[in-house]
Amino acid sequence: MSITIQPIESKEQWEQFVLGERPHSFLHAWNWGEFQVAQGEAIRHIGLFDGNTLVGVALLVTVRARRGSFVFCPHGPVMDWGHTDYRSAFFHYVQTYARKQKVDFIRISPLLLQSDEHVQFFRDARYRNAPIHMHPELAWMVDVTKSEQDLLLDMRKTTRYCIKRSEKEGVAIEKSTDSNALTEFYRLYAETVDRHQFVPFSREYLENELTIFGADHQAMMFSARYNGGVIASALVIFYADSSFYHQGASSKKYPKVPAAYLLQWEVMKEAKRRGLRYHNFWGIVETENPKHPWHGLSLFKKGFGGFSEQYVHAQDLPLTKKYWLNVAVETFRRRKRGL
Repeated sequence: MSITIQPIESKEQWEQFVLGERPHSFLHAWNWGEFQVAQGEAIRHIGLFDGNTLVGVALLVTVRARRGSFVFCPHGPVMDWGHTDYRSAFFHYVQTYARKQKVDFIRISPLLLQSDEHVQFFRDARYRNAPIHMHPELAWMVDVTKSEQDLLLDMRKTTRYCIKRSEKEGVAIEKSTDSNALTEFYRLYAETVDRHQFVPFSREYLENELTIFGADHQAMMFSARYNGGVIASALVIFYADSSFYHQGASSKKYPKVPAAYLLQWEVMKEAKRRGLRYHNFWGIVETENPKHPWHGLSLFKKGFGGFSEQYVHAQDLPLTKKYWLNVAVETFRRRKRGL
């Protein structure tokens, strides 16, 4: 049969395929494309067809930036990467599409397990390592199909202690799909940005994410309330077989009250109630260097037990000379952040 690529305009058709693949990411959910549109980005949903059978999908986002514009495929495409004809068809299509979009490069962040064989797929298509990563390439996950007792036993001793202490201190976890919950979150988010010195998302960005995914019951705000105020908060996405800890924030007002631990435990229990398999803590770093910006957060996540998955690093295909300006800018920013 011949391999063809066509735009997909049916949310039902797209979701039926992606959810059948059960990826450990929500970045190829139909709603992530809708979210990109709300952010002002141009997108295209495409499907790979083997004859009349849909065998793969890819979300393509055109990102316009002064340092260089690019077509981006986040945690995709979703397809059988081992099929040579599927890979060839996808790579050919995206290059043709990118040139029509008049961008400077293509960037793909594949949800493809790290291996020499998988990297070679990109080398054969003349891609190179991107100077930065766009989305987590080392994810930490917990299998929540276990009993609550076993999940607690799998945790680090200090993590279990912090959960129990938060309960004894009277921390209450509230769940909401109301965008008003973002008011407290964003206040804590500003504190978190000050502590960790990272580039924040806008209030509009977070509100769009909650609203668009929330419309399909795929997003929820979790807030830890103590002494009449919220001291930890998280925006969680529920998609495929996983819950995803996508956005988090906390206050240092009560440093001896470890509310964030109880909050994550409640998220894990919510994932169990929904019949999901994993709670995905999103990205971590594997480093023993305590000075790394994400060292402490990674230790926090790993304390809940679980395992990691490492994906192929973001891959770029340069199309114009301006790409190299982008390399210089992104390399500078990465080094400045100590990453």
